[in-house]
Amino acid sequence: MAVNACGVGAVIIPDLWSECMGFRHATVSSLLLLTAFCTADVLAQGSTSVHPGDAKAGEAKSAVCAACHGMDGNSSDKQYPKLAGQNEAYIARQIELFKSQARQNAIMLGFASTLSAQDAHDLGAFFASKSIVPGVADEKLVERGQALYRGGDATLGVPACMACHGPDGRGIAGAGFPELGGQWADYVQAKLTEWKSGTTWGKDTNAQIMPTIAKRLSAEDIAAVASYIEGLHSAGSGTQGATP
Repeated sequence: MAVNACGVGAVIIPDLWSECMGFRHATVSSLLLLTAFCTADVLAQGSTSVHPGDAKAGEAKSAVCAACHGMDGNSSDKQYPKLAGQNEAYIARQIELFKSQARQNAIMLGFASTLSAQDAHDLGAFFASKSIVPGVADEKLVERGQALYRGGDATLGVPACMACHGPDGRGIAGAGFPELGGQWADYVQAKLTEWKSGTTWGKDTNAQIMPTIAKRLSAEDIAAVASYIEGLHSAGSGTQGATP
């Protein structure tokens, strides 16, 4: 009768018994050792896994962020973005991009390089728990800015901004689209201009969207939509003056 390795599922030939038992013992020992290593590896991975952000833990870690972004995420310097109200996943993603240098910024690289993935999510949860303070749109730019934000421009091949960022600028966290409403016009204009010039923040699909759109916008269009975004806010949110 044909015999499988070590007689598994078949008749064991007597003179192979010792060899097979030796093989089985070695195999069982190896499997036990491998299981021990795998279990240890799984436990080690579990100990460093990323959990949903903890806003309280993020607050304790945010002191260094305050110098540029404000204690509550509302920066006073227009060159630095407001982080208040921004969704956790987006903030964590940007920290990752700074850390990997896919998004270039010498200042943020220094801070991001010291943060773990969990730190990034904790910071994201903290800033997401805050409310952004919107600014004021320039009345001279509102008409064009509103037209682009709400309807896009078919002749330019530019989609409506609100398709991804929402009618009130709250974004779509699950799709990776950030909150824009209330963001400094200066900051938005600077980023759109950089994208128009060819800057990208990575090679993934989301990173390619805005550079493609920005290239189709004139400097005047960029200024108009950036201004409109600064004055954009949800009903009932605090304002610093009239909004469109």
